[in-house]
Amino acid sequence: MGYTIAQKIIAAHLVSGEMKVGCEIGLRIDQTLTQDATGTMAYLEFEAMGVPRVKTERSVAYIDHNTLQTGFENADDHRFIQTVCKKHGIYYSRPGNGICHQIHLERFGIPGKTLIGSDSHTPTGGGLGMLAMGAGGMDVAVAMGGGEYFITMPKMVRINLHGQLGPYVSAKDVILEVLRIMSVKGGVGKIVEYSGDGVQTLSVPERATITNMGAELGASTSIFPSDETTRKFMAAQGRESDWVALASDPDADYDEEYDIDLSALRPLAACPHSPDNVRPVAELAAEGIKVDQVCIGSCTNSSLLDMLRVAEILRGRTVHPEVSLAIAPGSKQVYNMLADCGALSVMIAAGARILECACGPCIGMGQSPNSAGVSLRTFNRNFEGRSGTADGQIYLVSPETAAAAALTGCFTDPTTLGDAVKVDMPDKFLINDNLIVAPADEQDMDSVEIKRGPNIKPFPKADAMPEDIACKVLLKVGDNITTDHIMPAGAKILPYRSNIPFLANFCFTRCDEQFPDRCREHGSGVIVGGSNYGQGSSREHAALVPLYLGIKAVVAKSFARIHAANLINAGIIPLTFENEADYDKIEQMDEVRLDNIRSVIAAGEQPVLTNVTKGETYRLSTAFSERQRDMLLAGGLLNYTREKNQ
Repeated sequence: MGYTIAQKIIAAHLVSGEMKVGCEIGLRIDQTLTQDATGTMAYLEFEAMGVPRVKTERSVAYIDHNTLQTGFENADDHRFIQTVCKKHGIYYSRPGNGICHQIHLERFGIPGKTLIGSDSHTPTGGGLGMLAMGAGGMDVAVAMGGGEYFITMPKMVRINLHGQLGPYVSAKDVILEVLRIMSVKGGVGKIVEYSGDGVQTLSVPERATITNMGAELGASTSIFPSDETTRKFMAAQGRESDWVALASDPDADYDEEYDIDLSALRPLAACPHSPDNVRPVAELAAEGIKVDQVCIGSCTNSSLLDMLRVAEILRGRTVHPEVSLAIAPGSKQVYNMLADCGALSVMIAAGARILECACGPCIGMGQSPNSAGVSLRTFNRNFEGRSGTADGQIYLVSPETAAAAALTGCFTDPTTLGDAVKVDMPDKFLINDNLIVAPADEQDMDSVEIKRGPNIKPFPKADAMPEDIACKVLLKVGDNITTDHIMPAGAKILPYRSNIPFLANFCFTRCDEQFPDRCREHGSGVIVGGSNYGQGSSREHAALVPLYLGIKAVVAKSFARIHAANLINAGIIPLTFENEADYDKIEQMDEVRLDNIRSVIAAGEQPVLTNVTKGETYRLSTAFSERQRDMLLAGGLLNYTREKNQ
């Protein structure tokens, strides 16, 4: 039996384990990336491991999240990251150079290579044919030190794309259709591979848009073949020598298969407050929904191709007087090329507000909409409150749909605008890597001083797992709890990503404002959650902050992949109900016990949760590998690594 594309890359990078679905495998990692909201903690963890220089082929630190400098905190973190990079062999992308995933696609991604990043949208690299996965900062730190990256061997899903997209229909509509079909939970434990004659009609930036939002499926990653289109893109970036062809074998076997007719697709929108709440734009337009704000950019839709299409729609027109239009190019390369060809001038003349090349509004870092405002965004997430406005009504749309609404002031099907705009990919991109700083040579690294600001605090210390856990259920939450619920982002909080004690004041406050104080009062506790607990961002702060507040275990119906791994890394036990109906029997502040939990975990047995308040017991399930059991017993990945190296 033949291999899928992902299986070929896994086989070439397999260090430990067996390629059987459900088995834990360890992979050699070729490249890593971090961004500044997660990077400071990742580099503190890397330092704690005592490895003098990264052992990957390429590691890059990007500054793209915390670029709003209203105090010293962000600037101090950037300085810390830059000096760590210089000392330890990491390339540093300066503020203003752009968004990590857009730049990595342009300048560093290589087909057939493995990439992990401390950002959940790292699968953007799958548009080039990389096995690119989001991960927690600790996992990235270990990979930089030469360690394996462990995942559970995923199932394989093939999505066959047929035909060609029609006028004003784009790659964003493709991934929204996939989300409509599979849901935000449908990709968990799976790798999504795209194939079919329709693949040939999609450029690399369009493919990257689709793999980027594979994160919203909960998938381990998504991937396209590396073909002639890929070669031309890399040649235009001056990197043709890095190109290799990659395709699945004709007799490769898939666990699931779907077919999408690209020619039948119409513009779609993800309605508040979930990326899979998808409806046709034509329906929303018929309802006459007024639009207050339009934001175009993010790692999903900020490529040169996207920006040029928007400029052509705006050309000679003016943004509706009741709409605020903000546009953020994805990289300095895109920004420069827009300026050189005049497209930037077209956007400005139309009334667009041009933002810096950064994540910005996507993570609530500025451009929050008005109260209850309807905001159309070309981003990847529309979780409640993520925009910075608690009652903001956020819709996810394509650049074409966004531009149409900016002009009309209401939801508008862009296919009604007339003849389609035609934009061609350039034969050669403008290449200027002057904002990427190379590390010091190995012989000079000892002389580099790492600069630390007062906002940088140590990460919380985890203790080895006790024999018994007896505490209260300090919080009970429902389904699809996101890492934004657990540890919010936004302009007021993101500057403190390296200060866990301060962040603790905001933990779960979107669900229960009293949660941090309740944790401090009781000292330790358990959280009970519903399905898909921890979906969304890869931020490990959503595990480290609960650890700091004394959370010992999370019992849920099911977990999102990255967050479950981050909990284990932090030494918090993720447990699932054997019978999901038991979730309904537990109430917040019930007294619970996990008796003999250390012995049970060590033996690979299934724990039992005793509800002392109700006089009931509930059987729980685990699927920990031997390595994960040892990590939990040690109190997390750092303790486990230290013990192994002693």
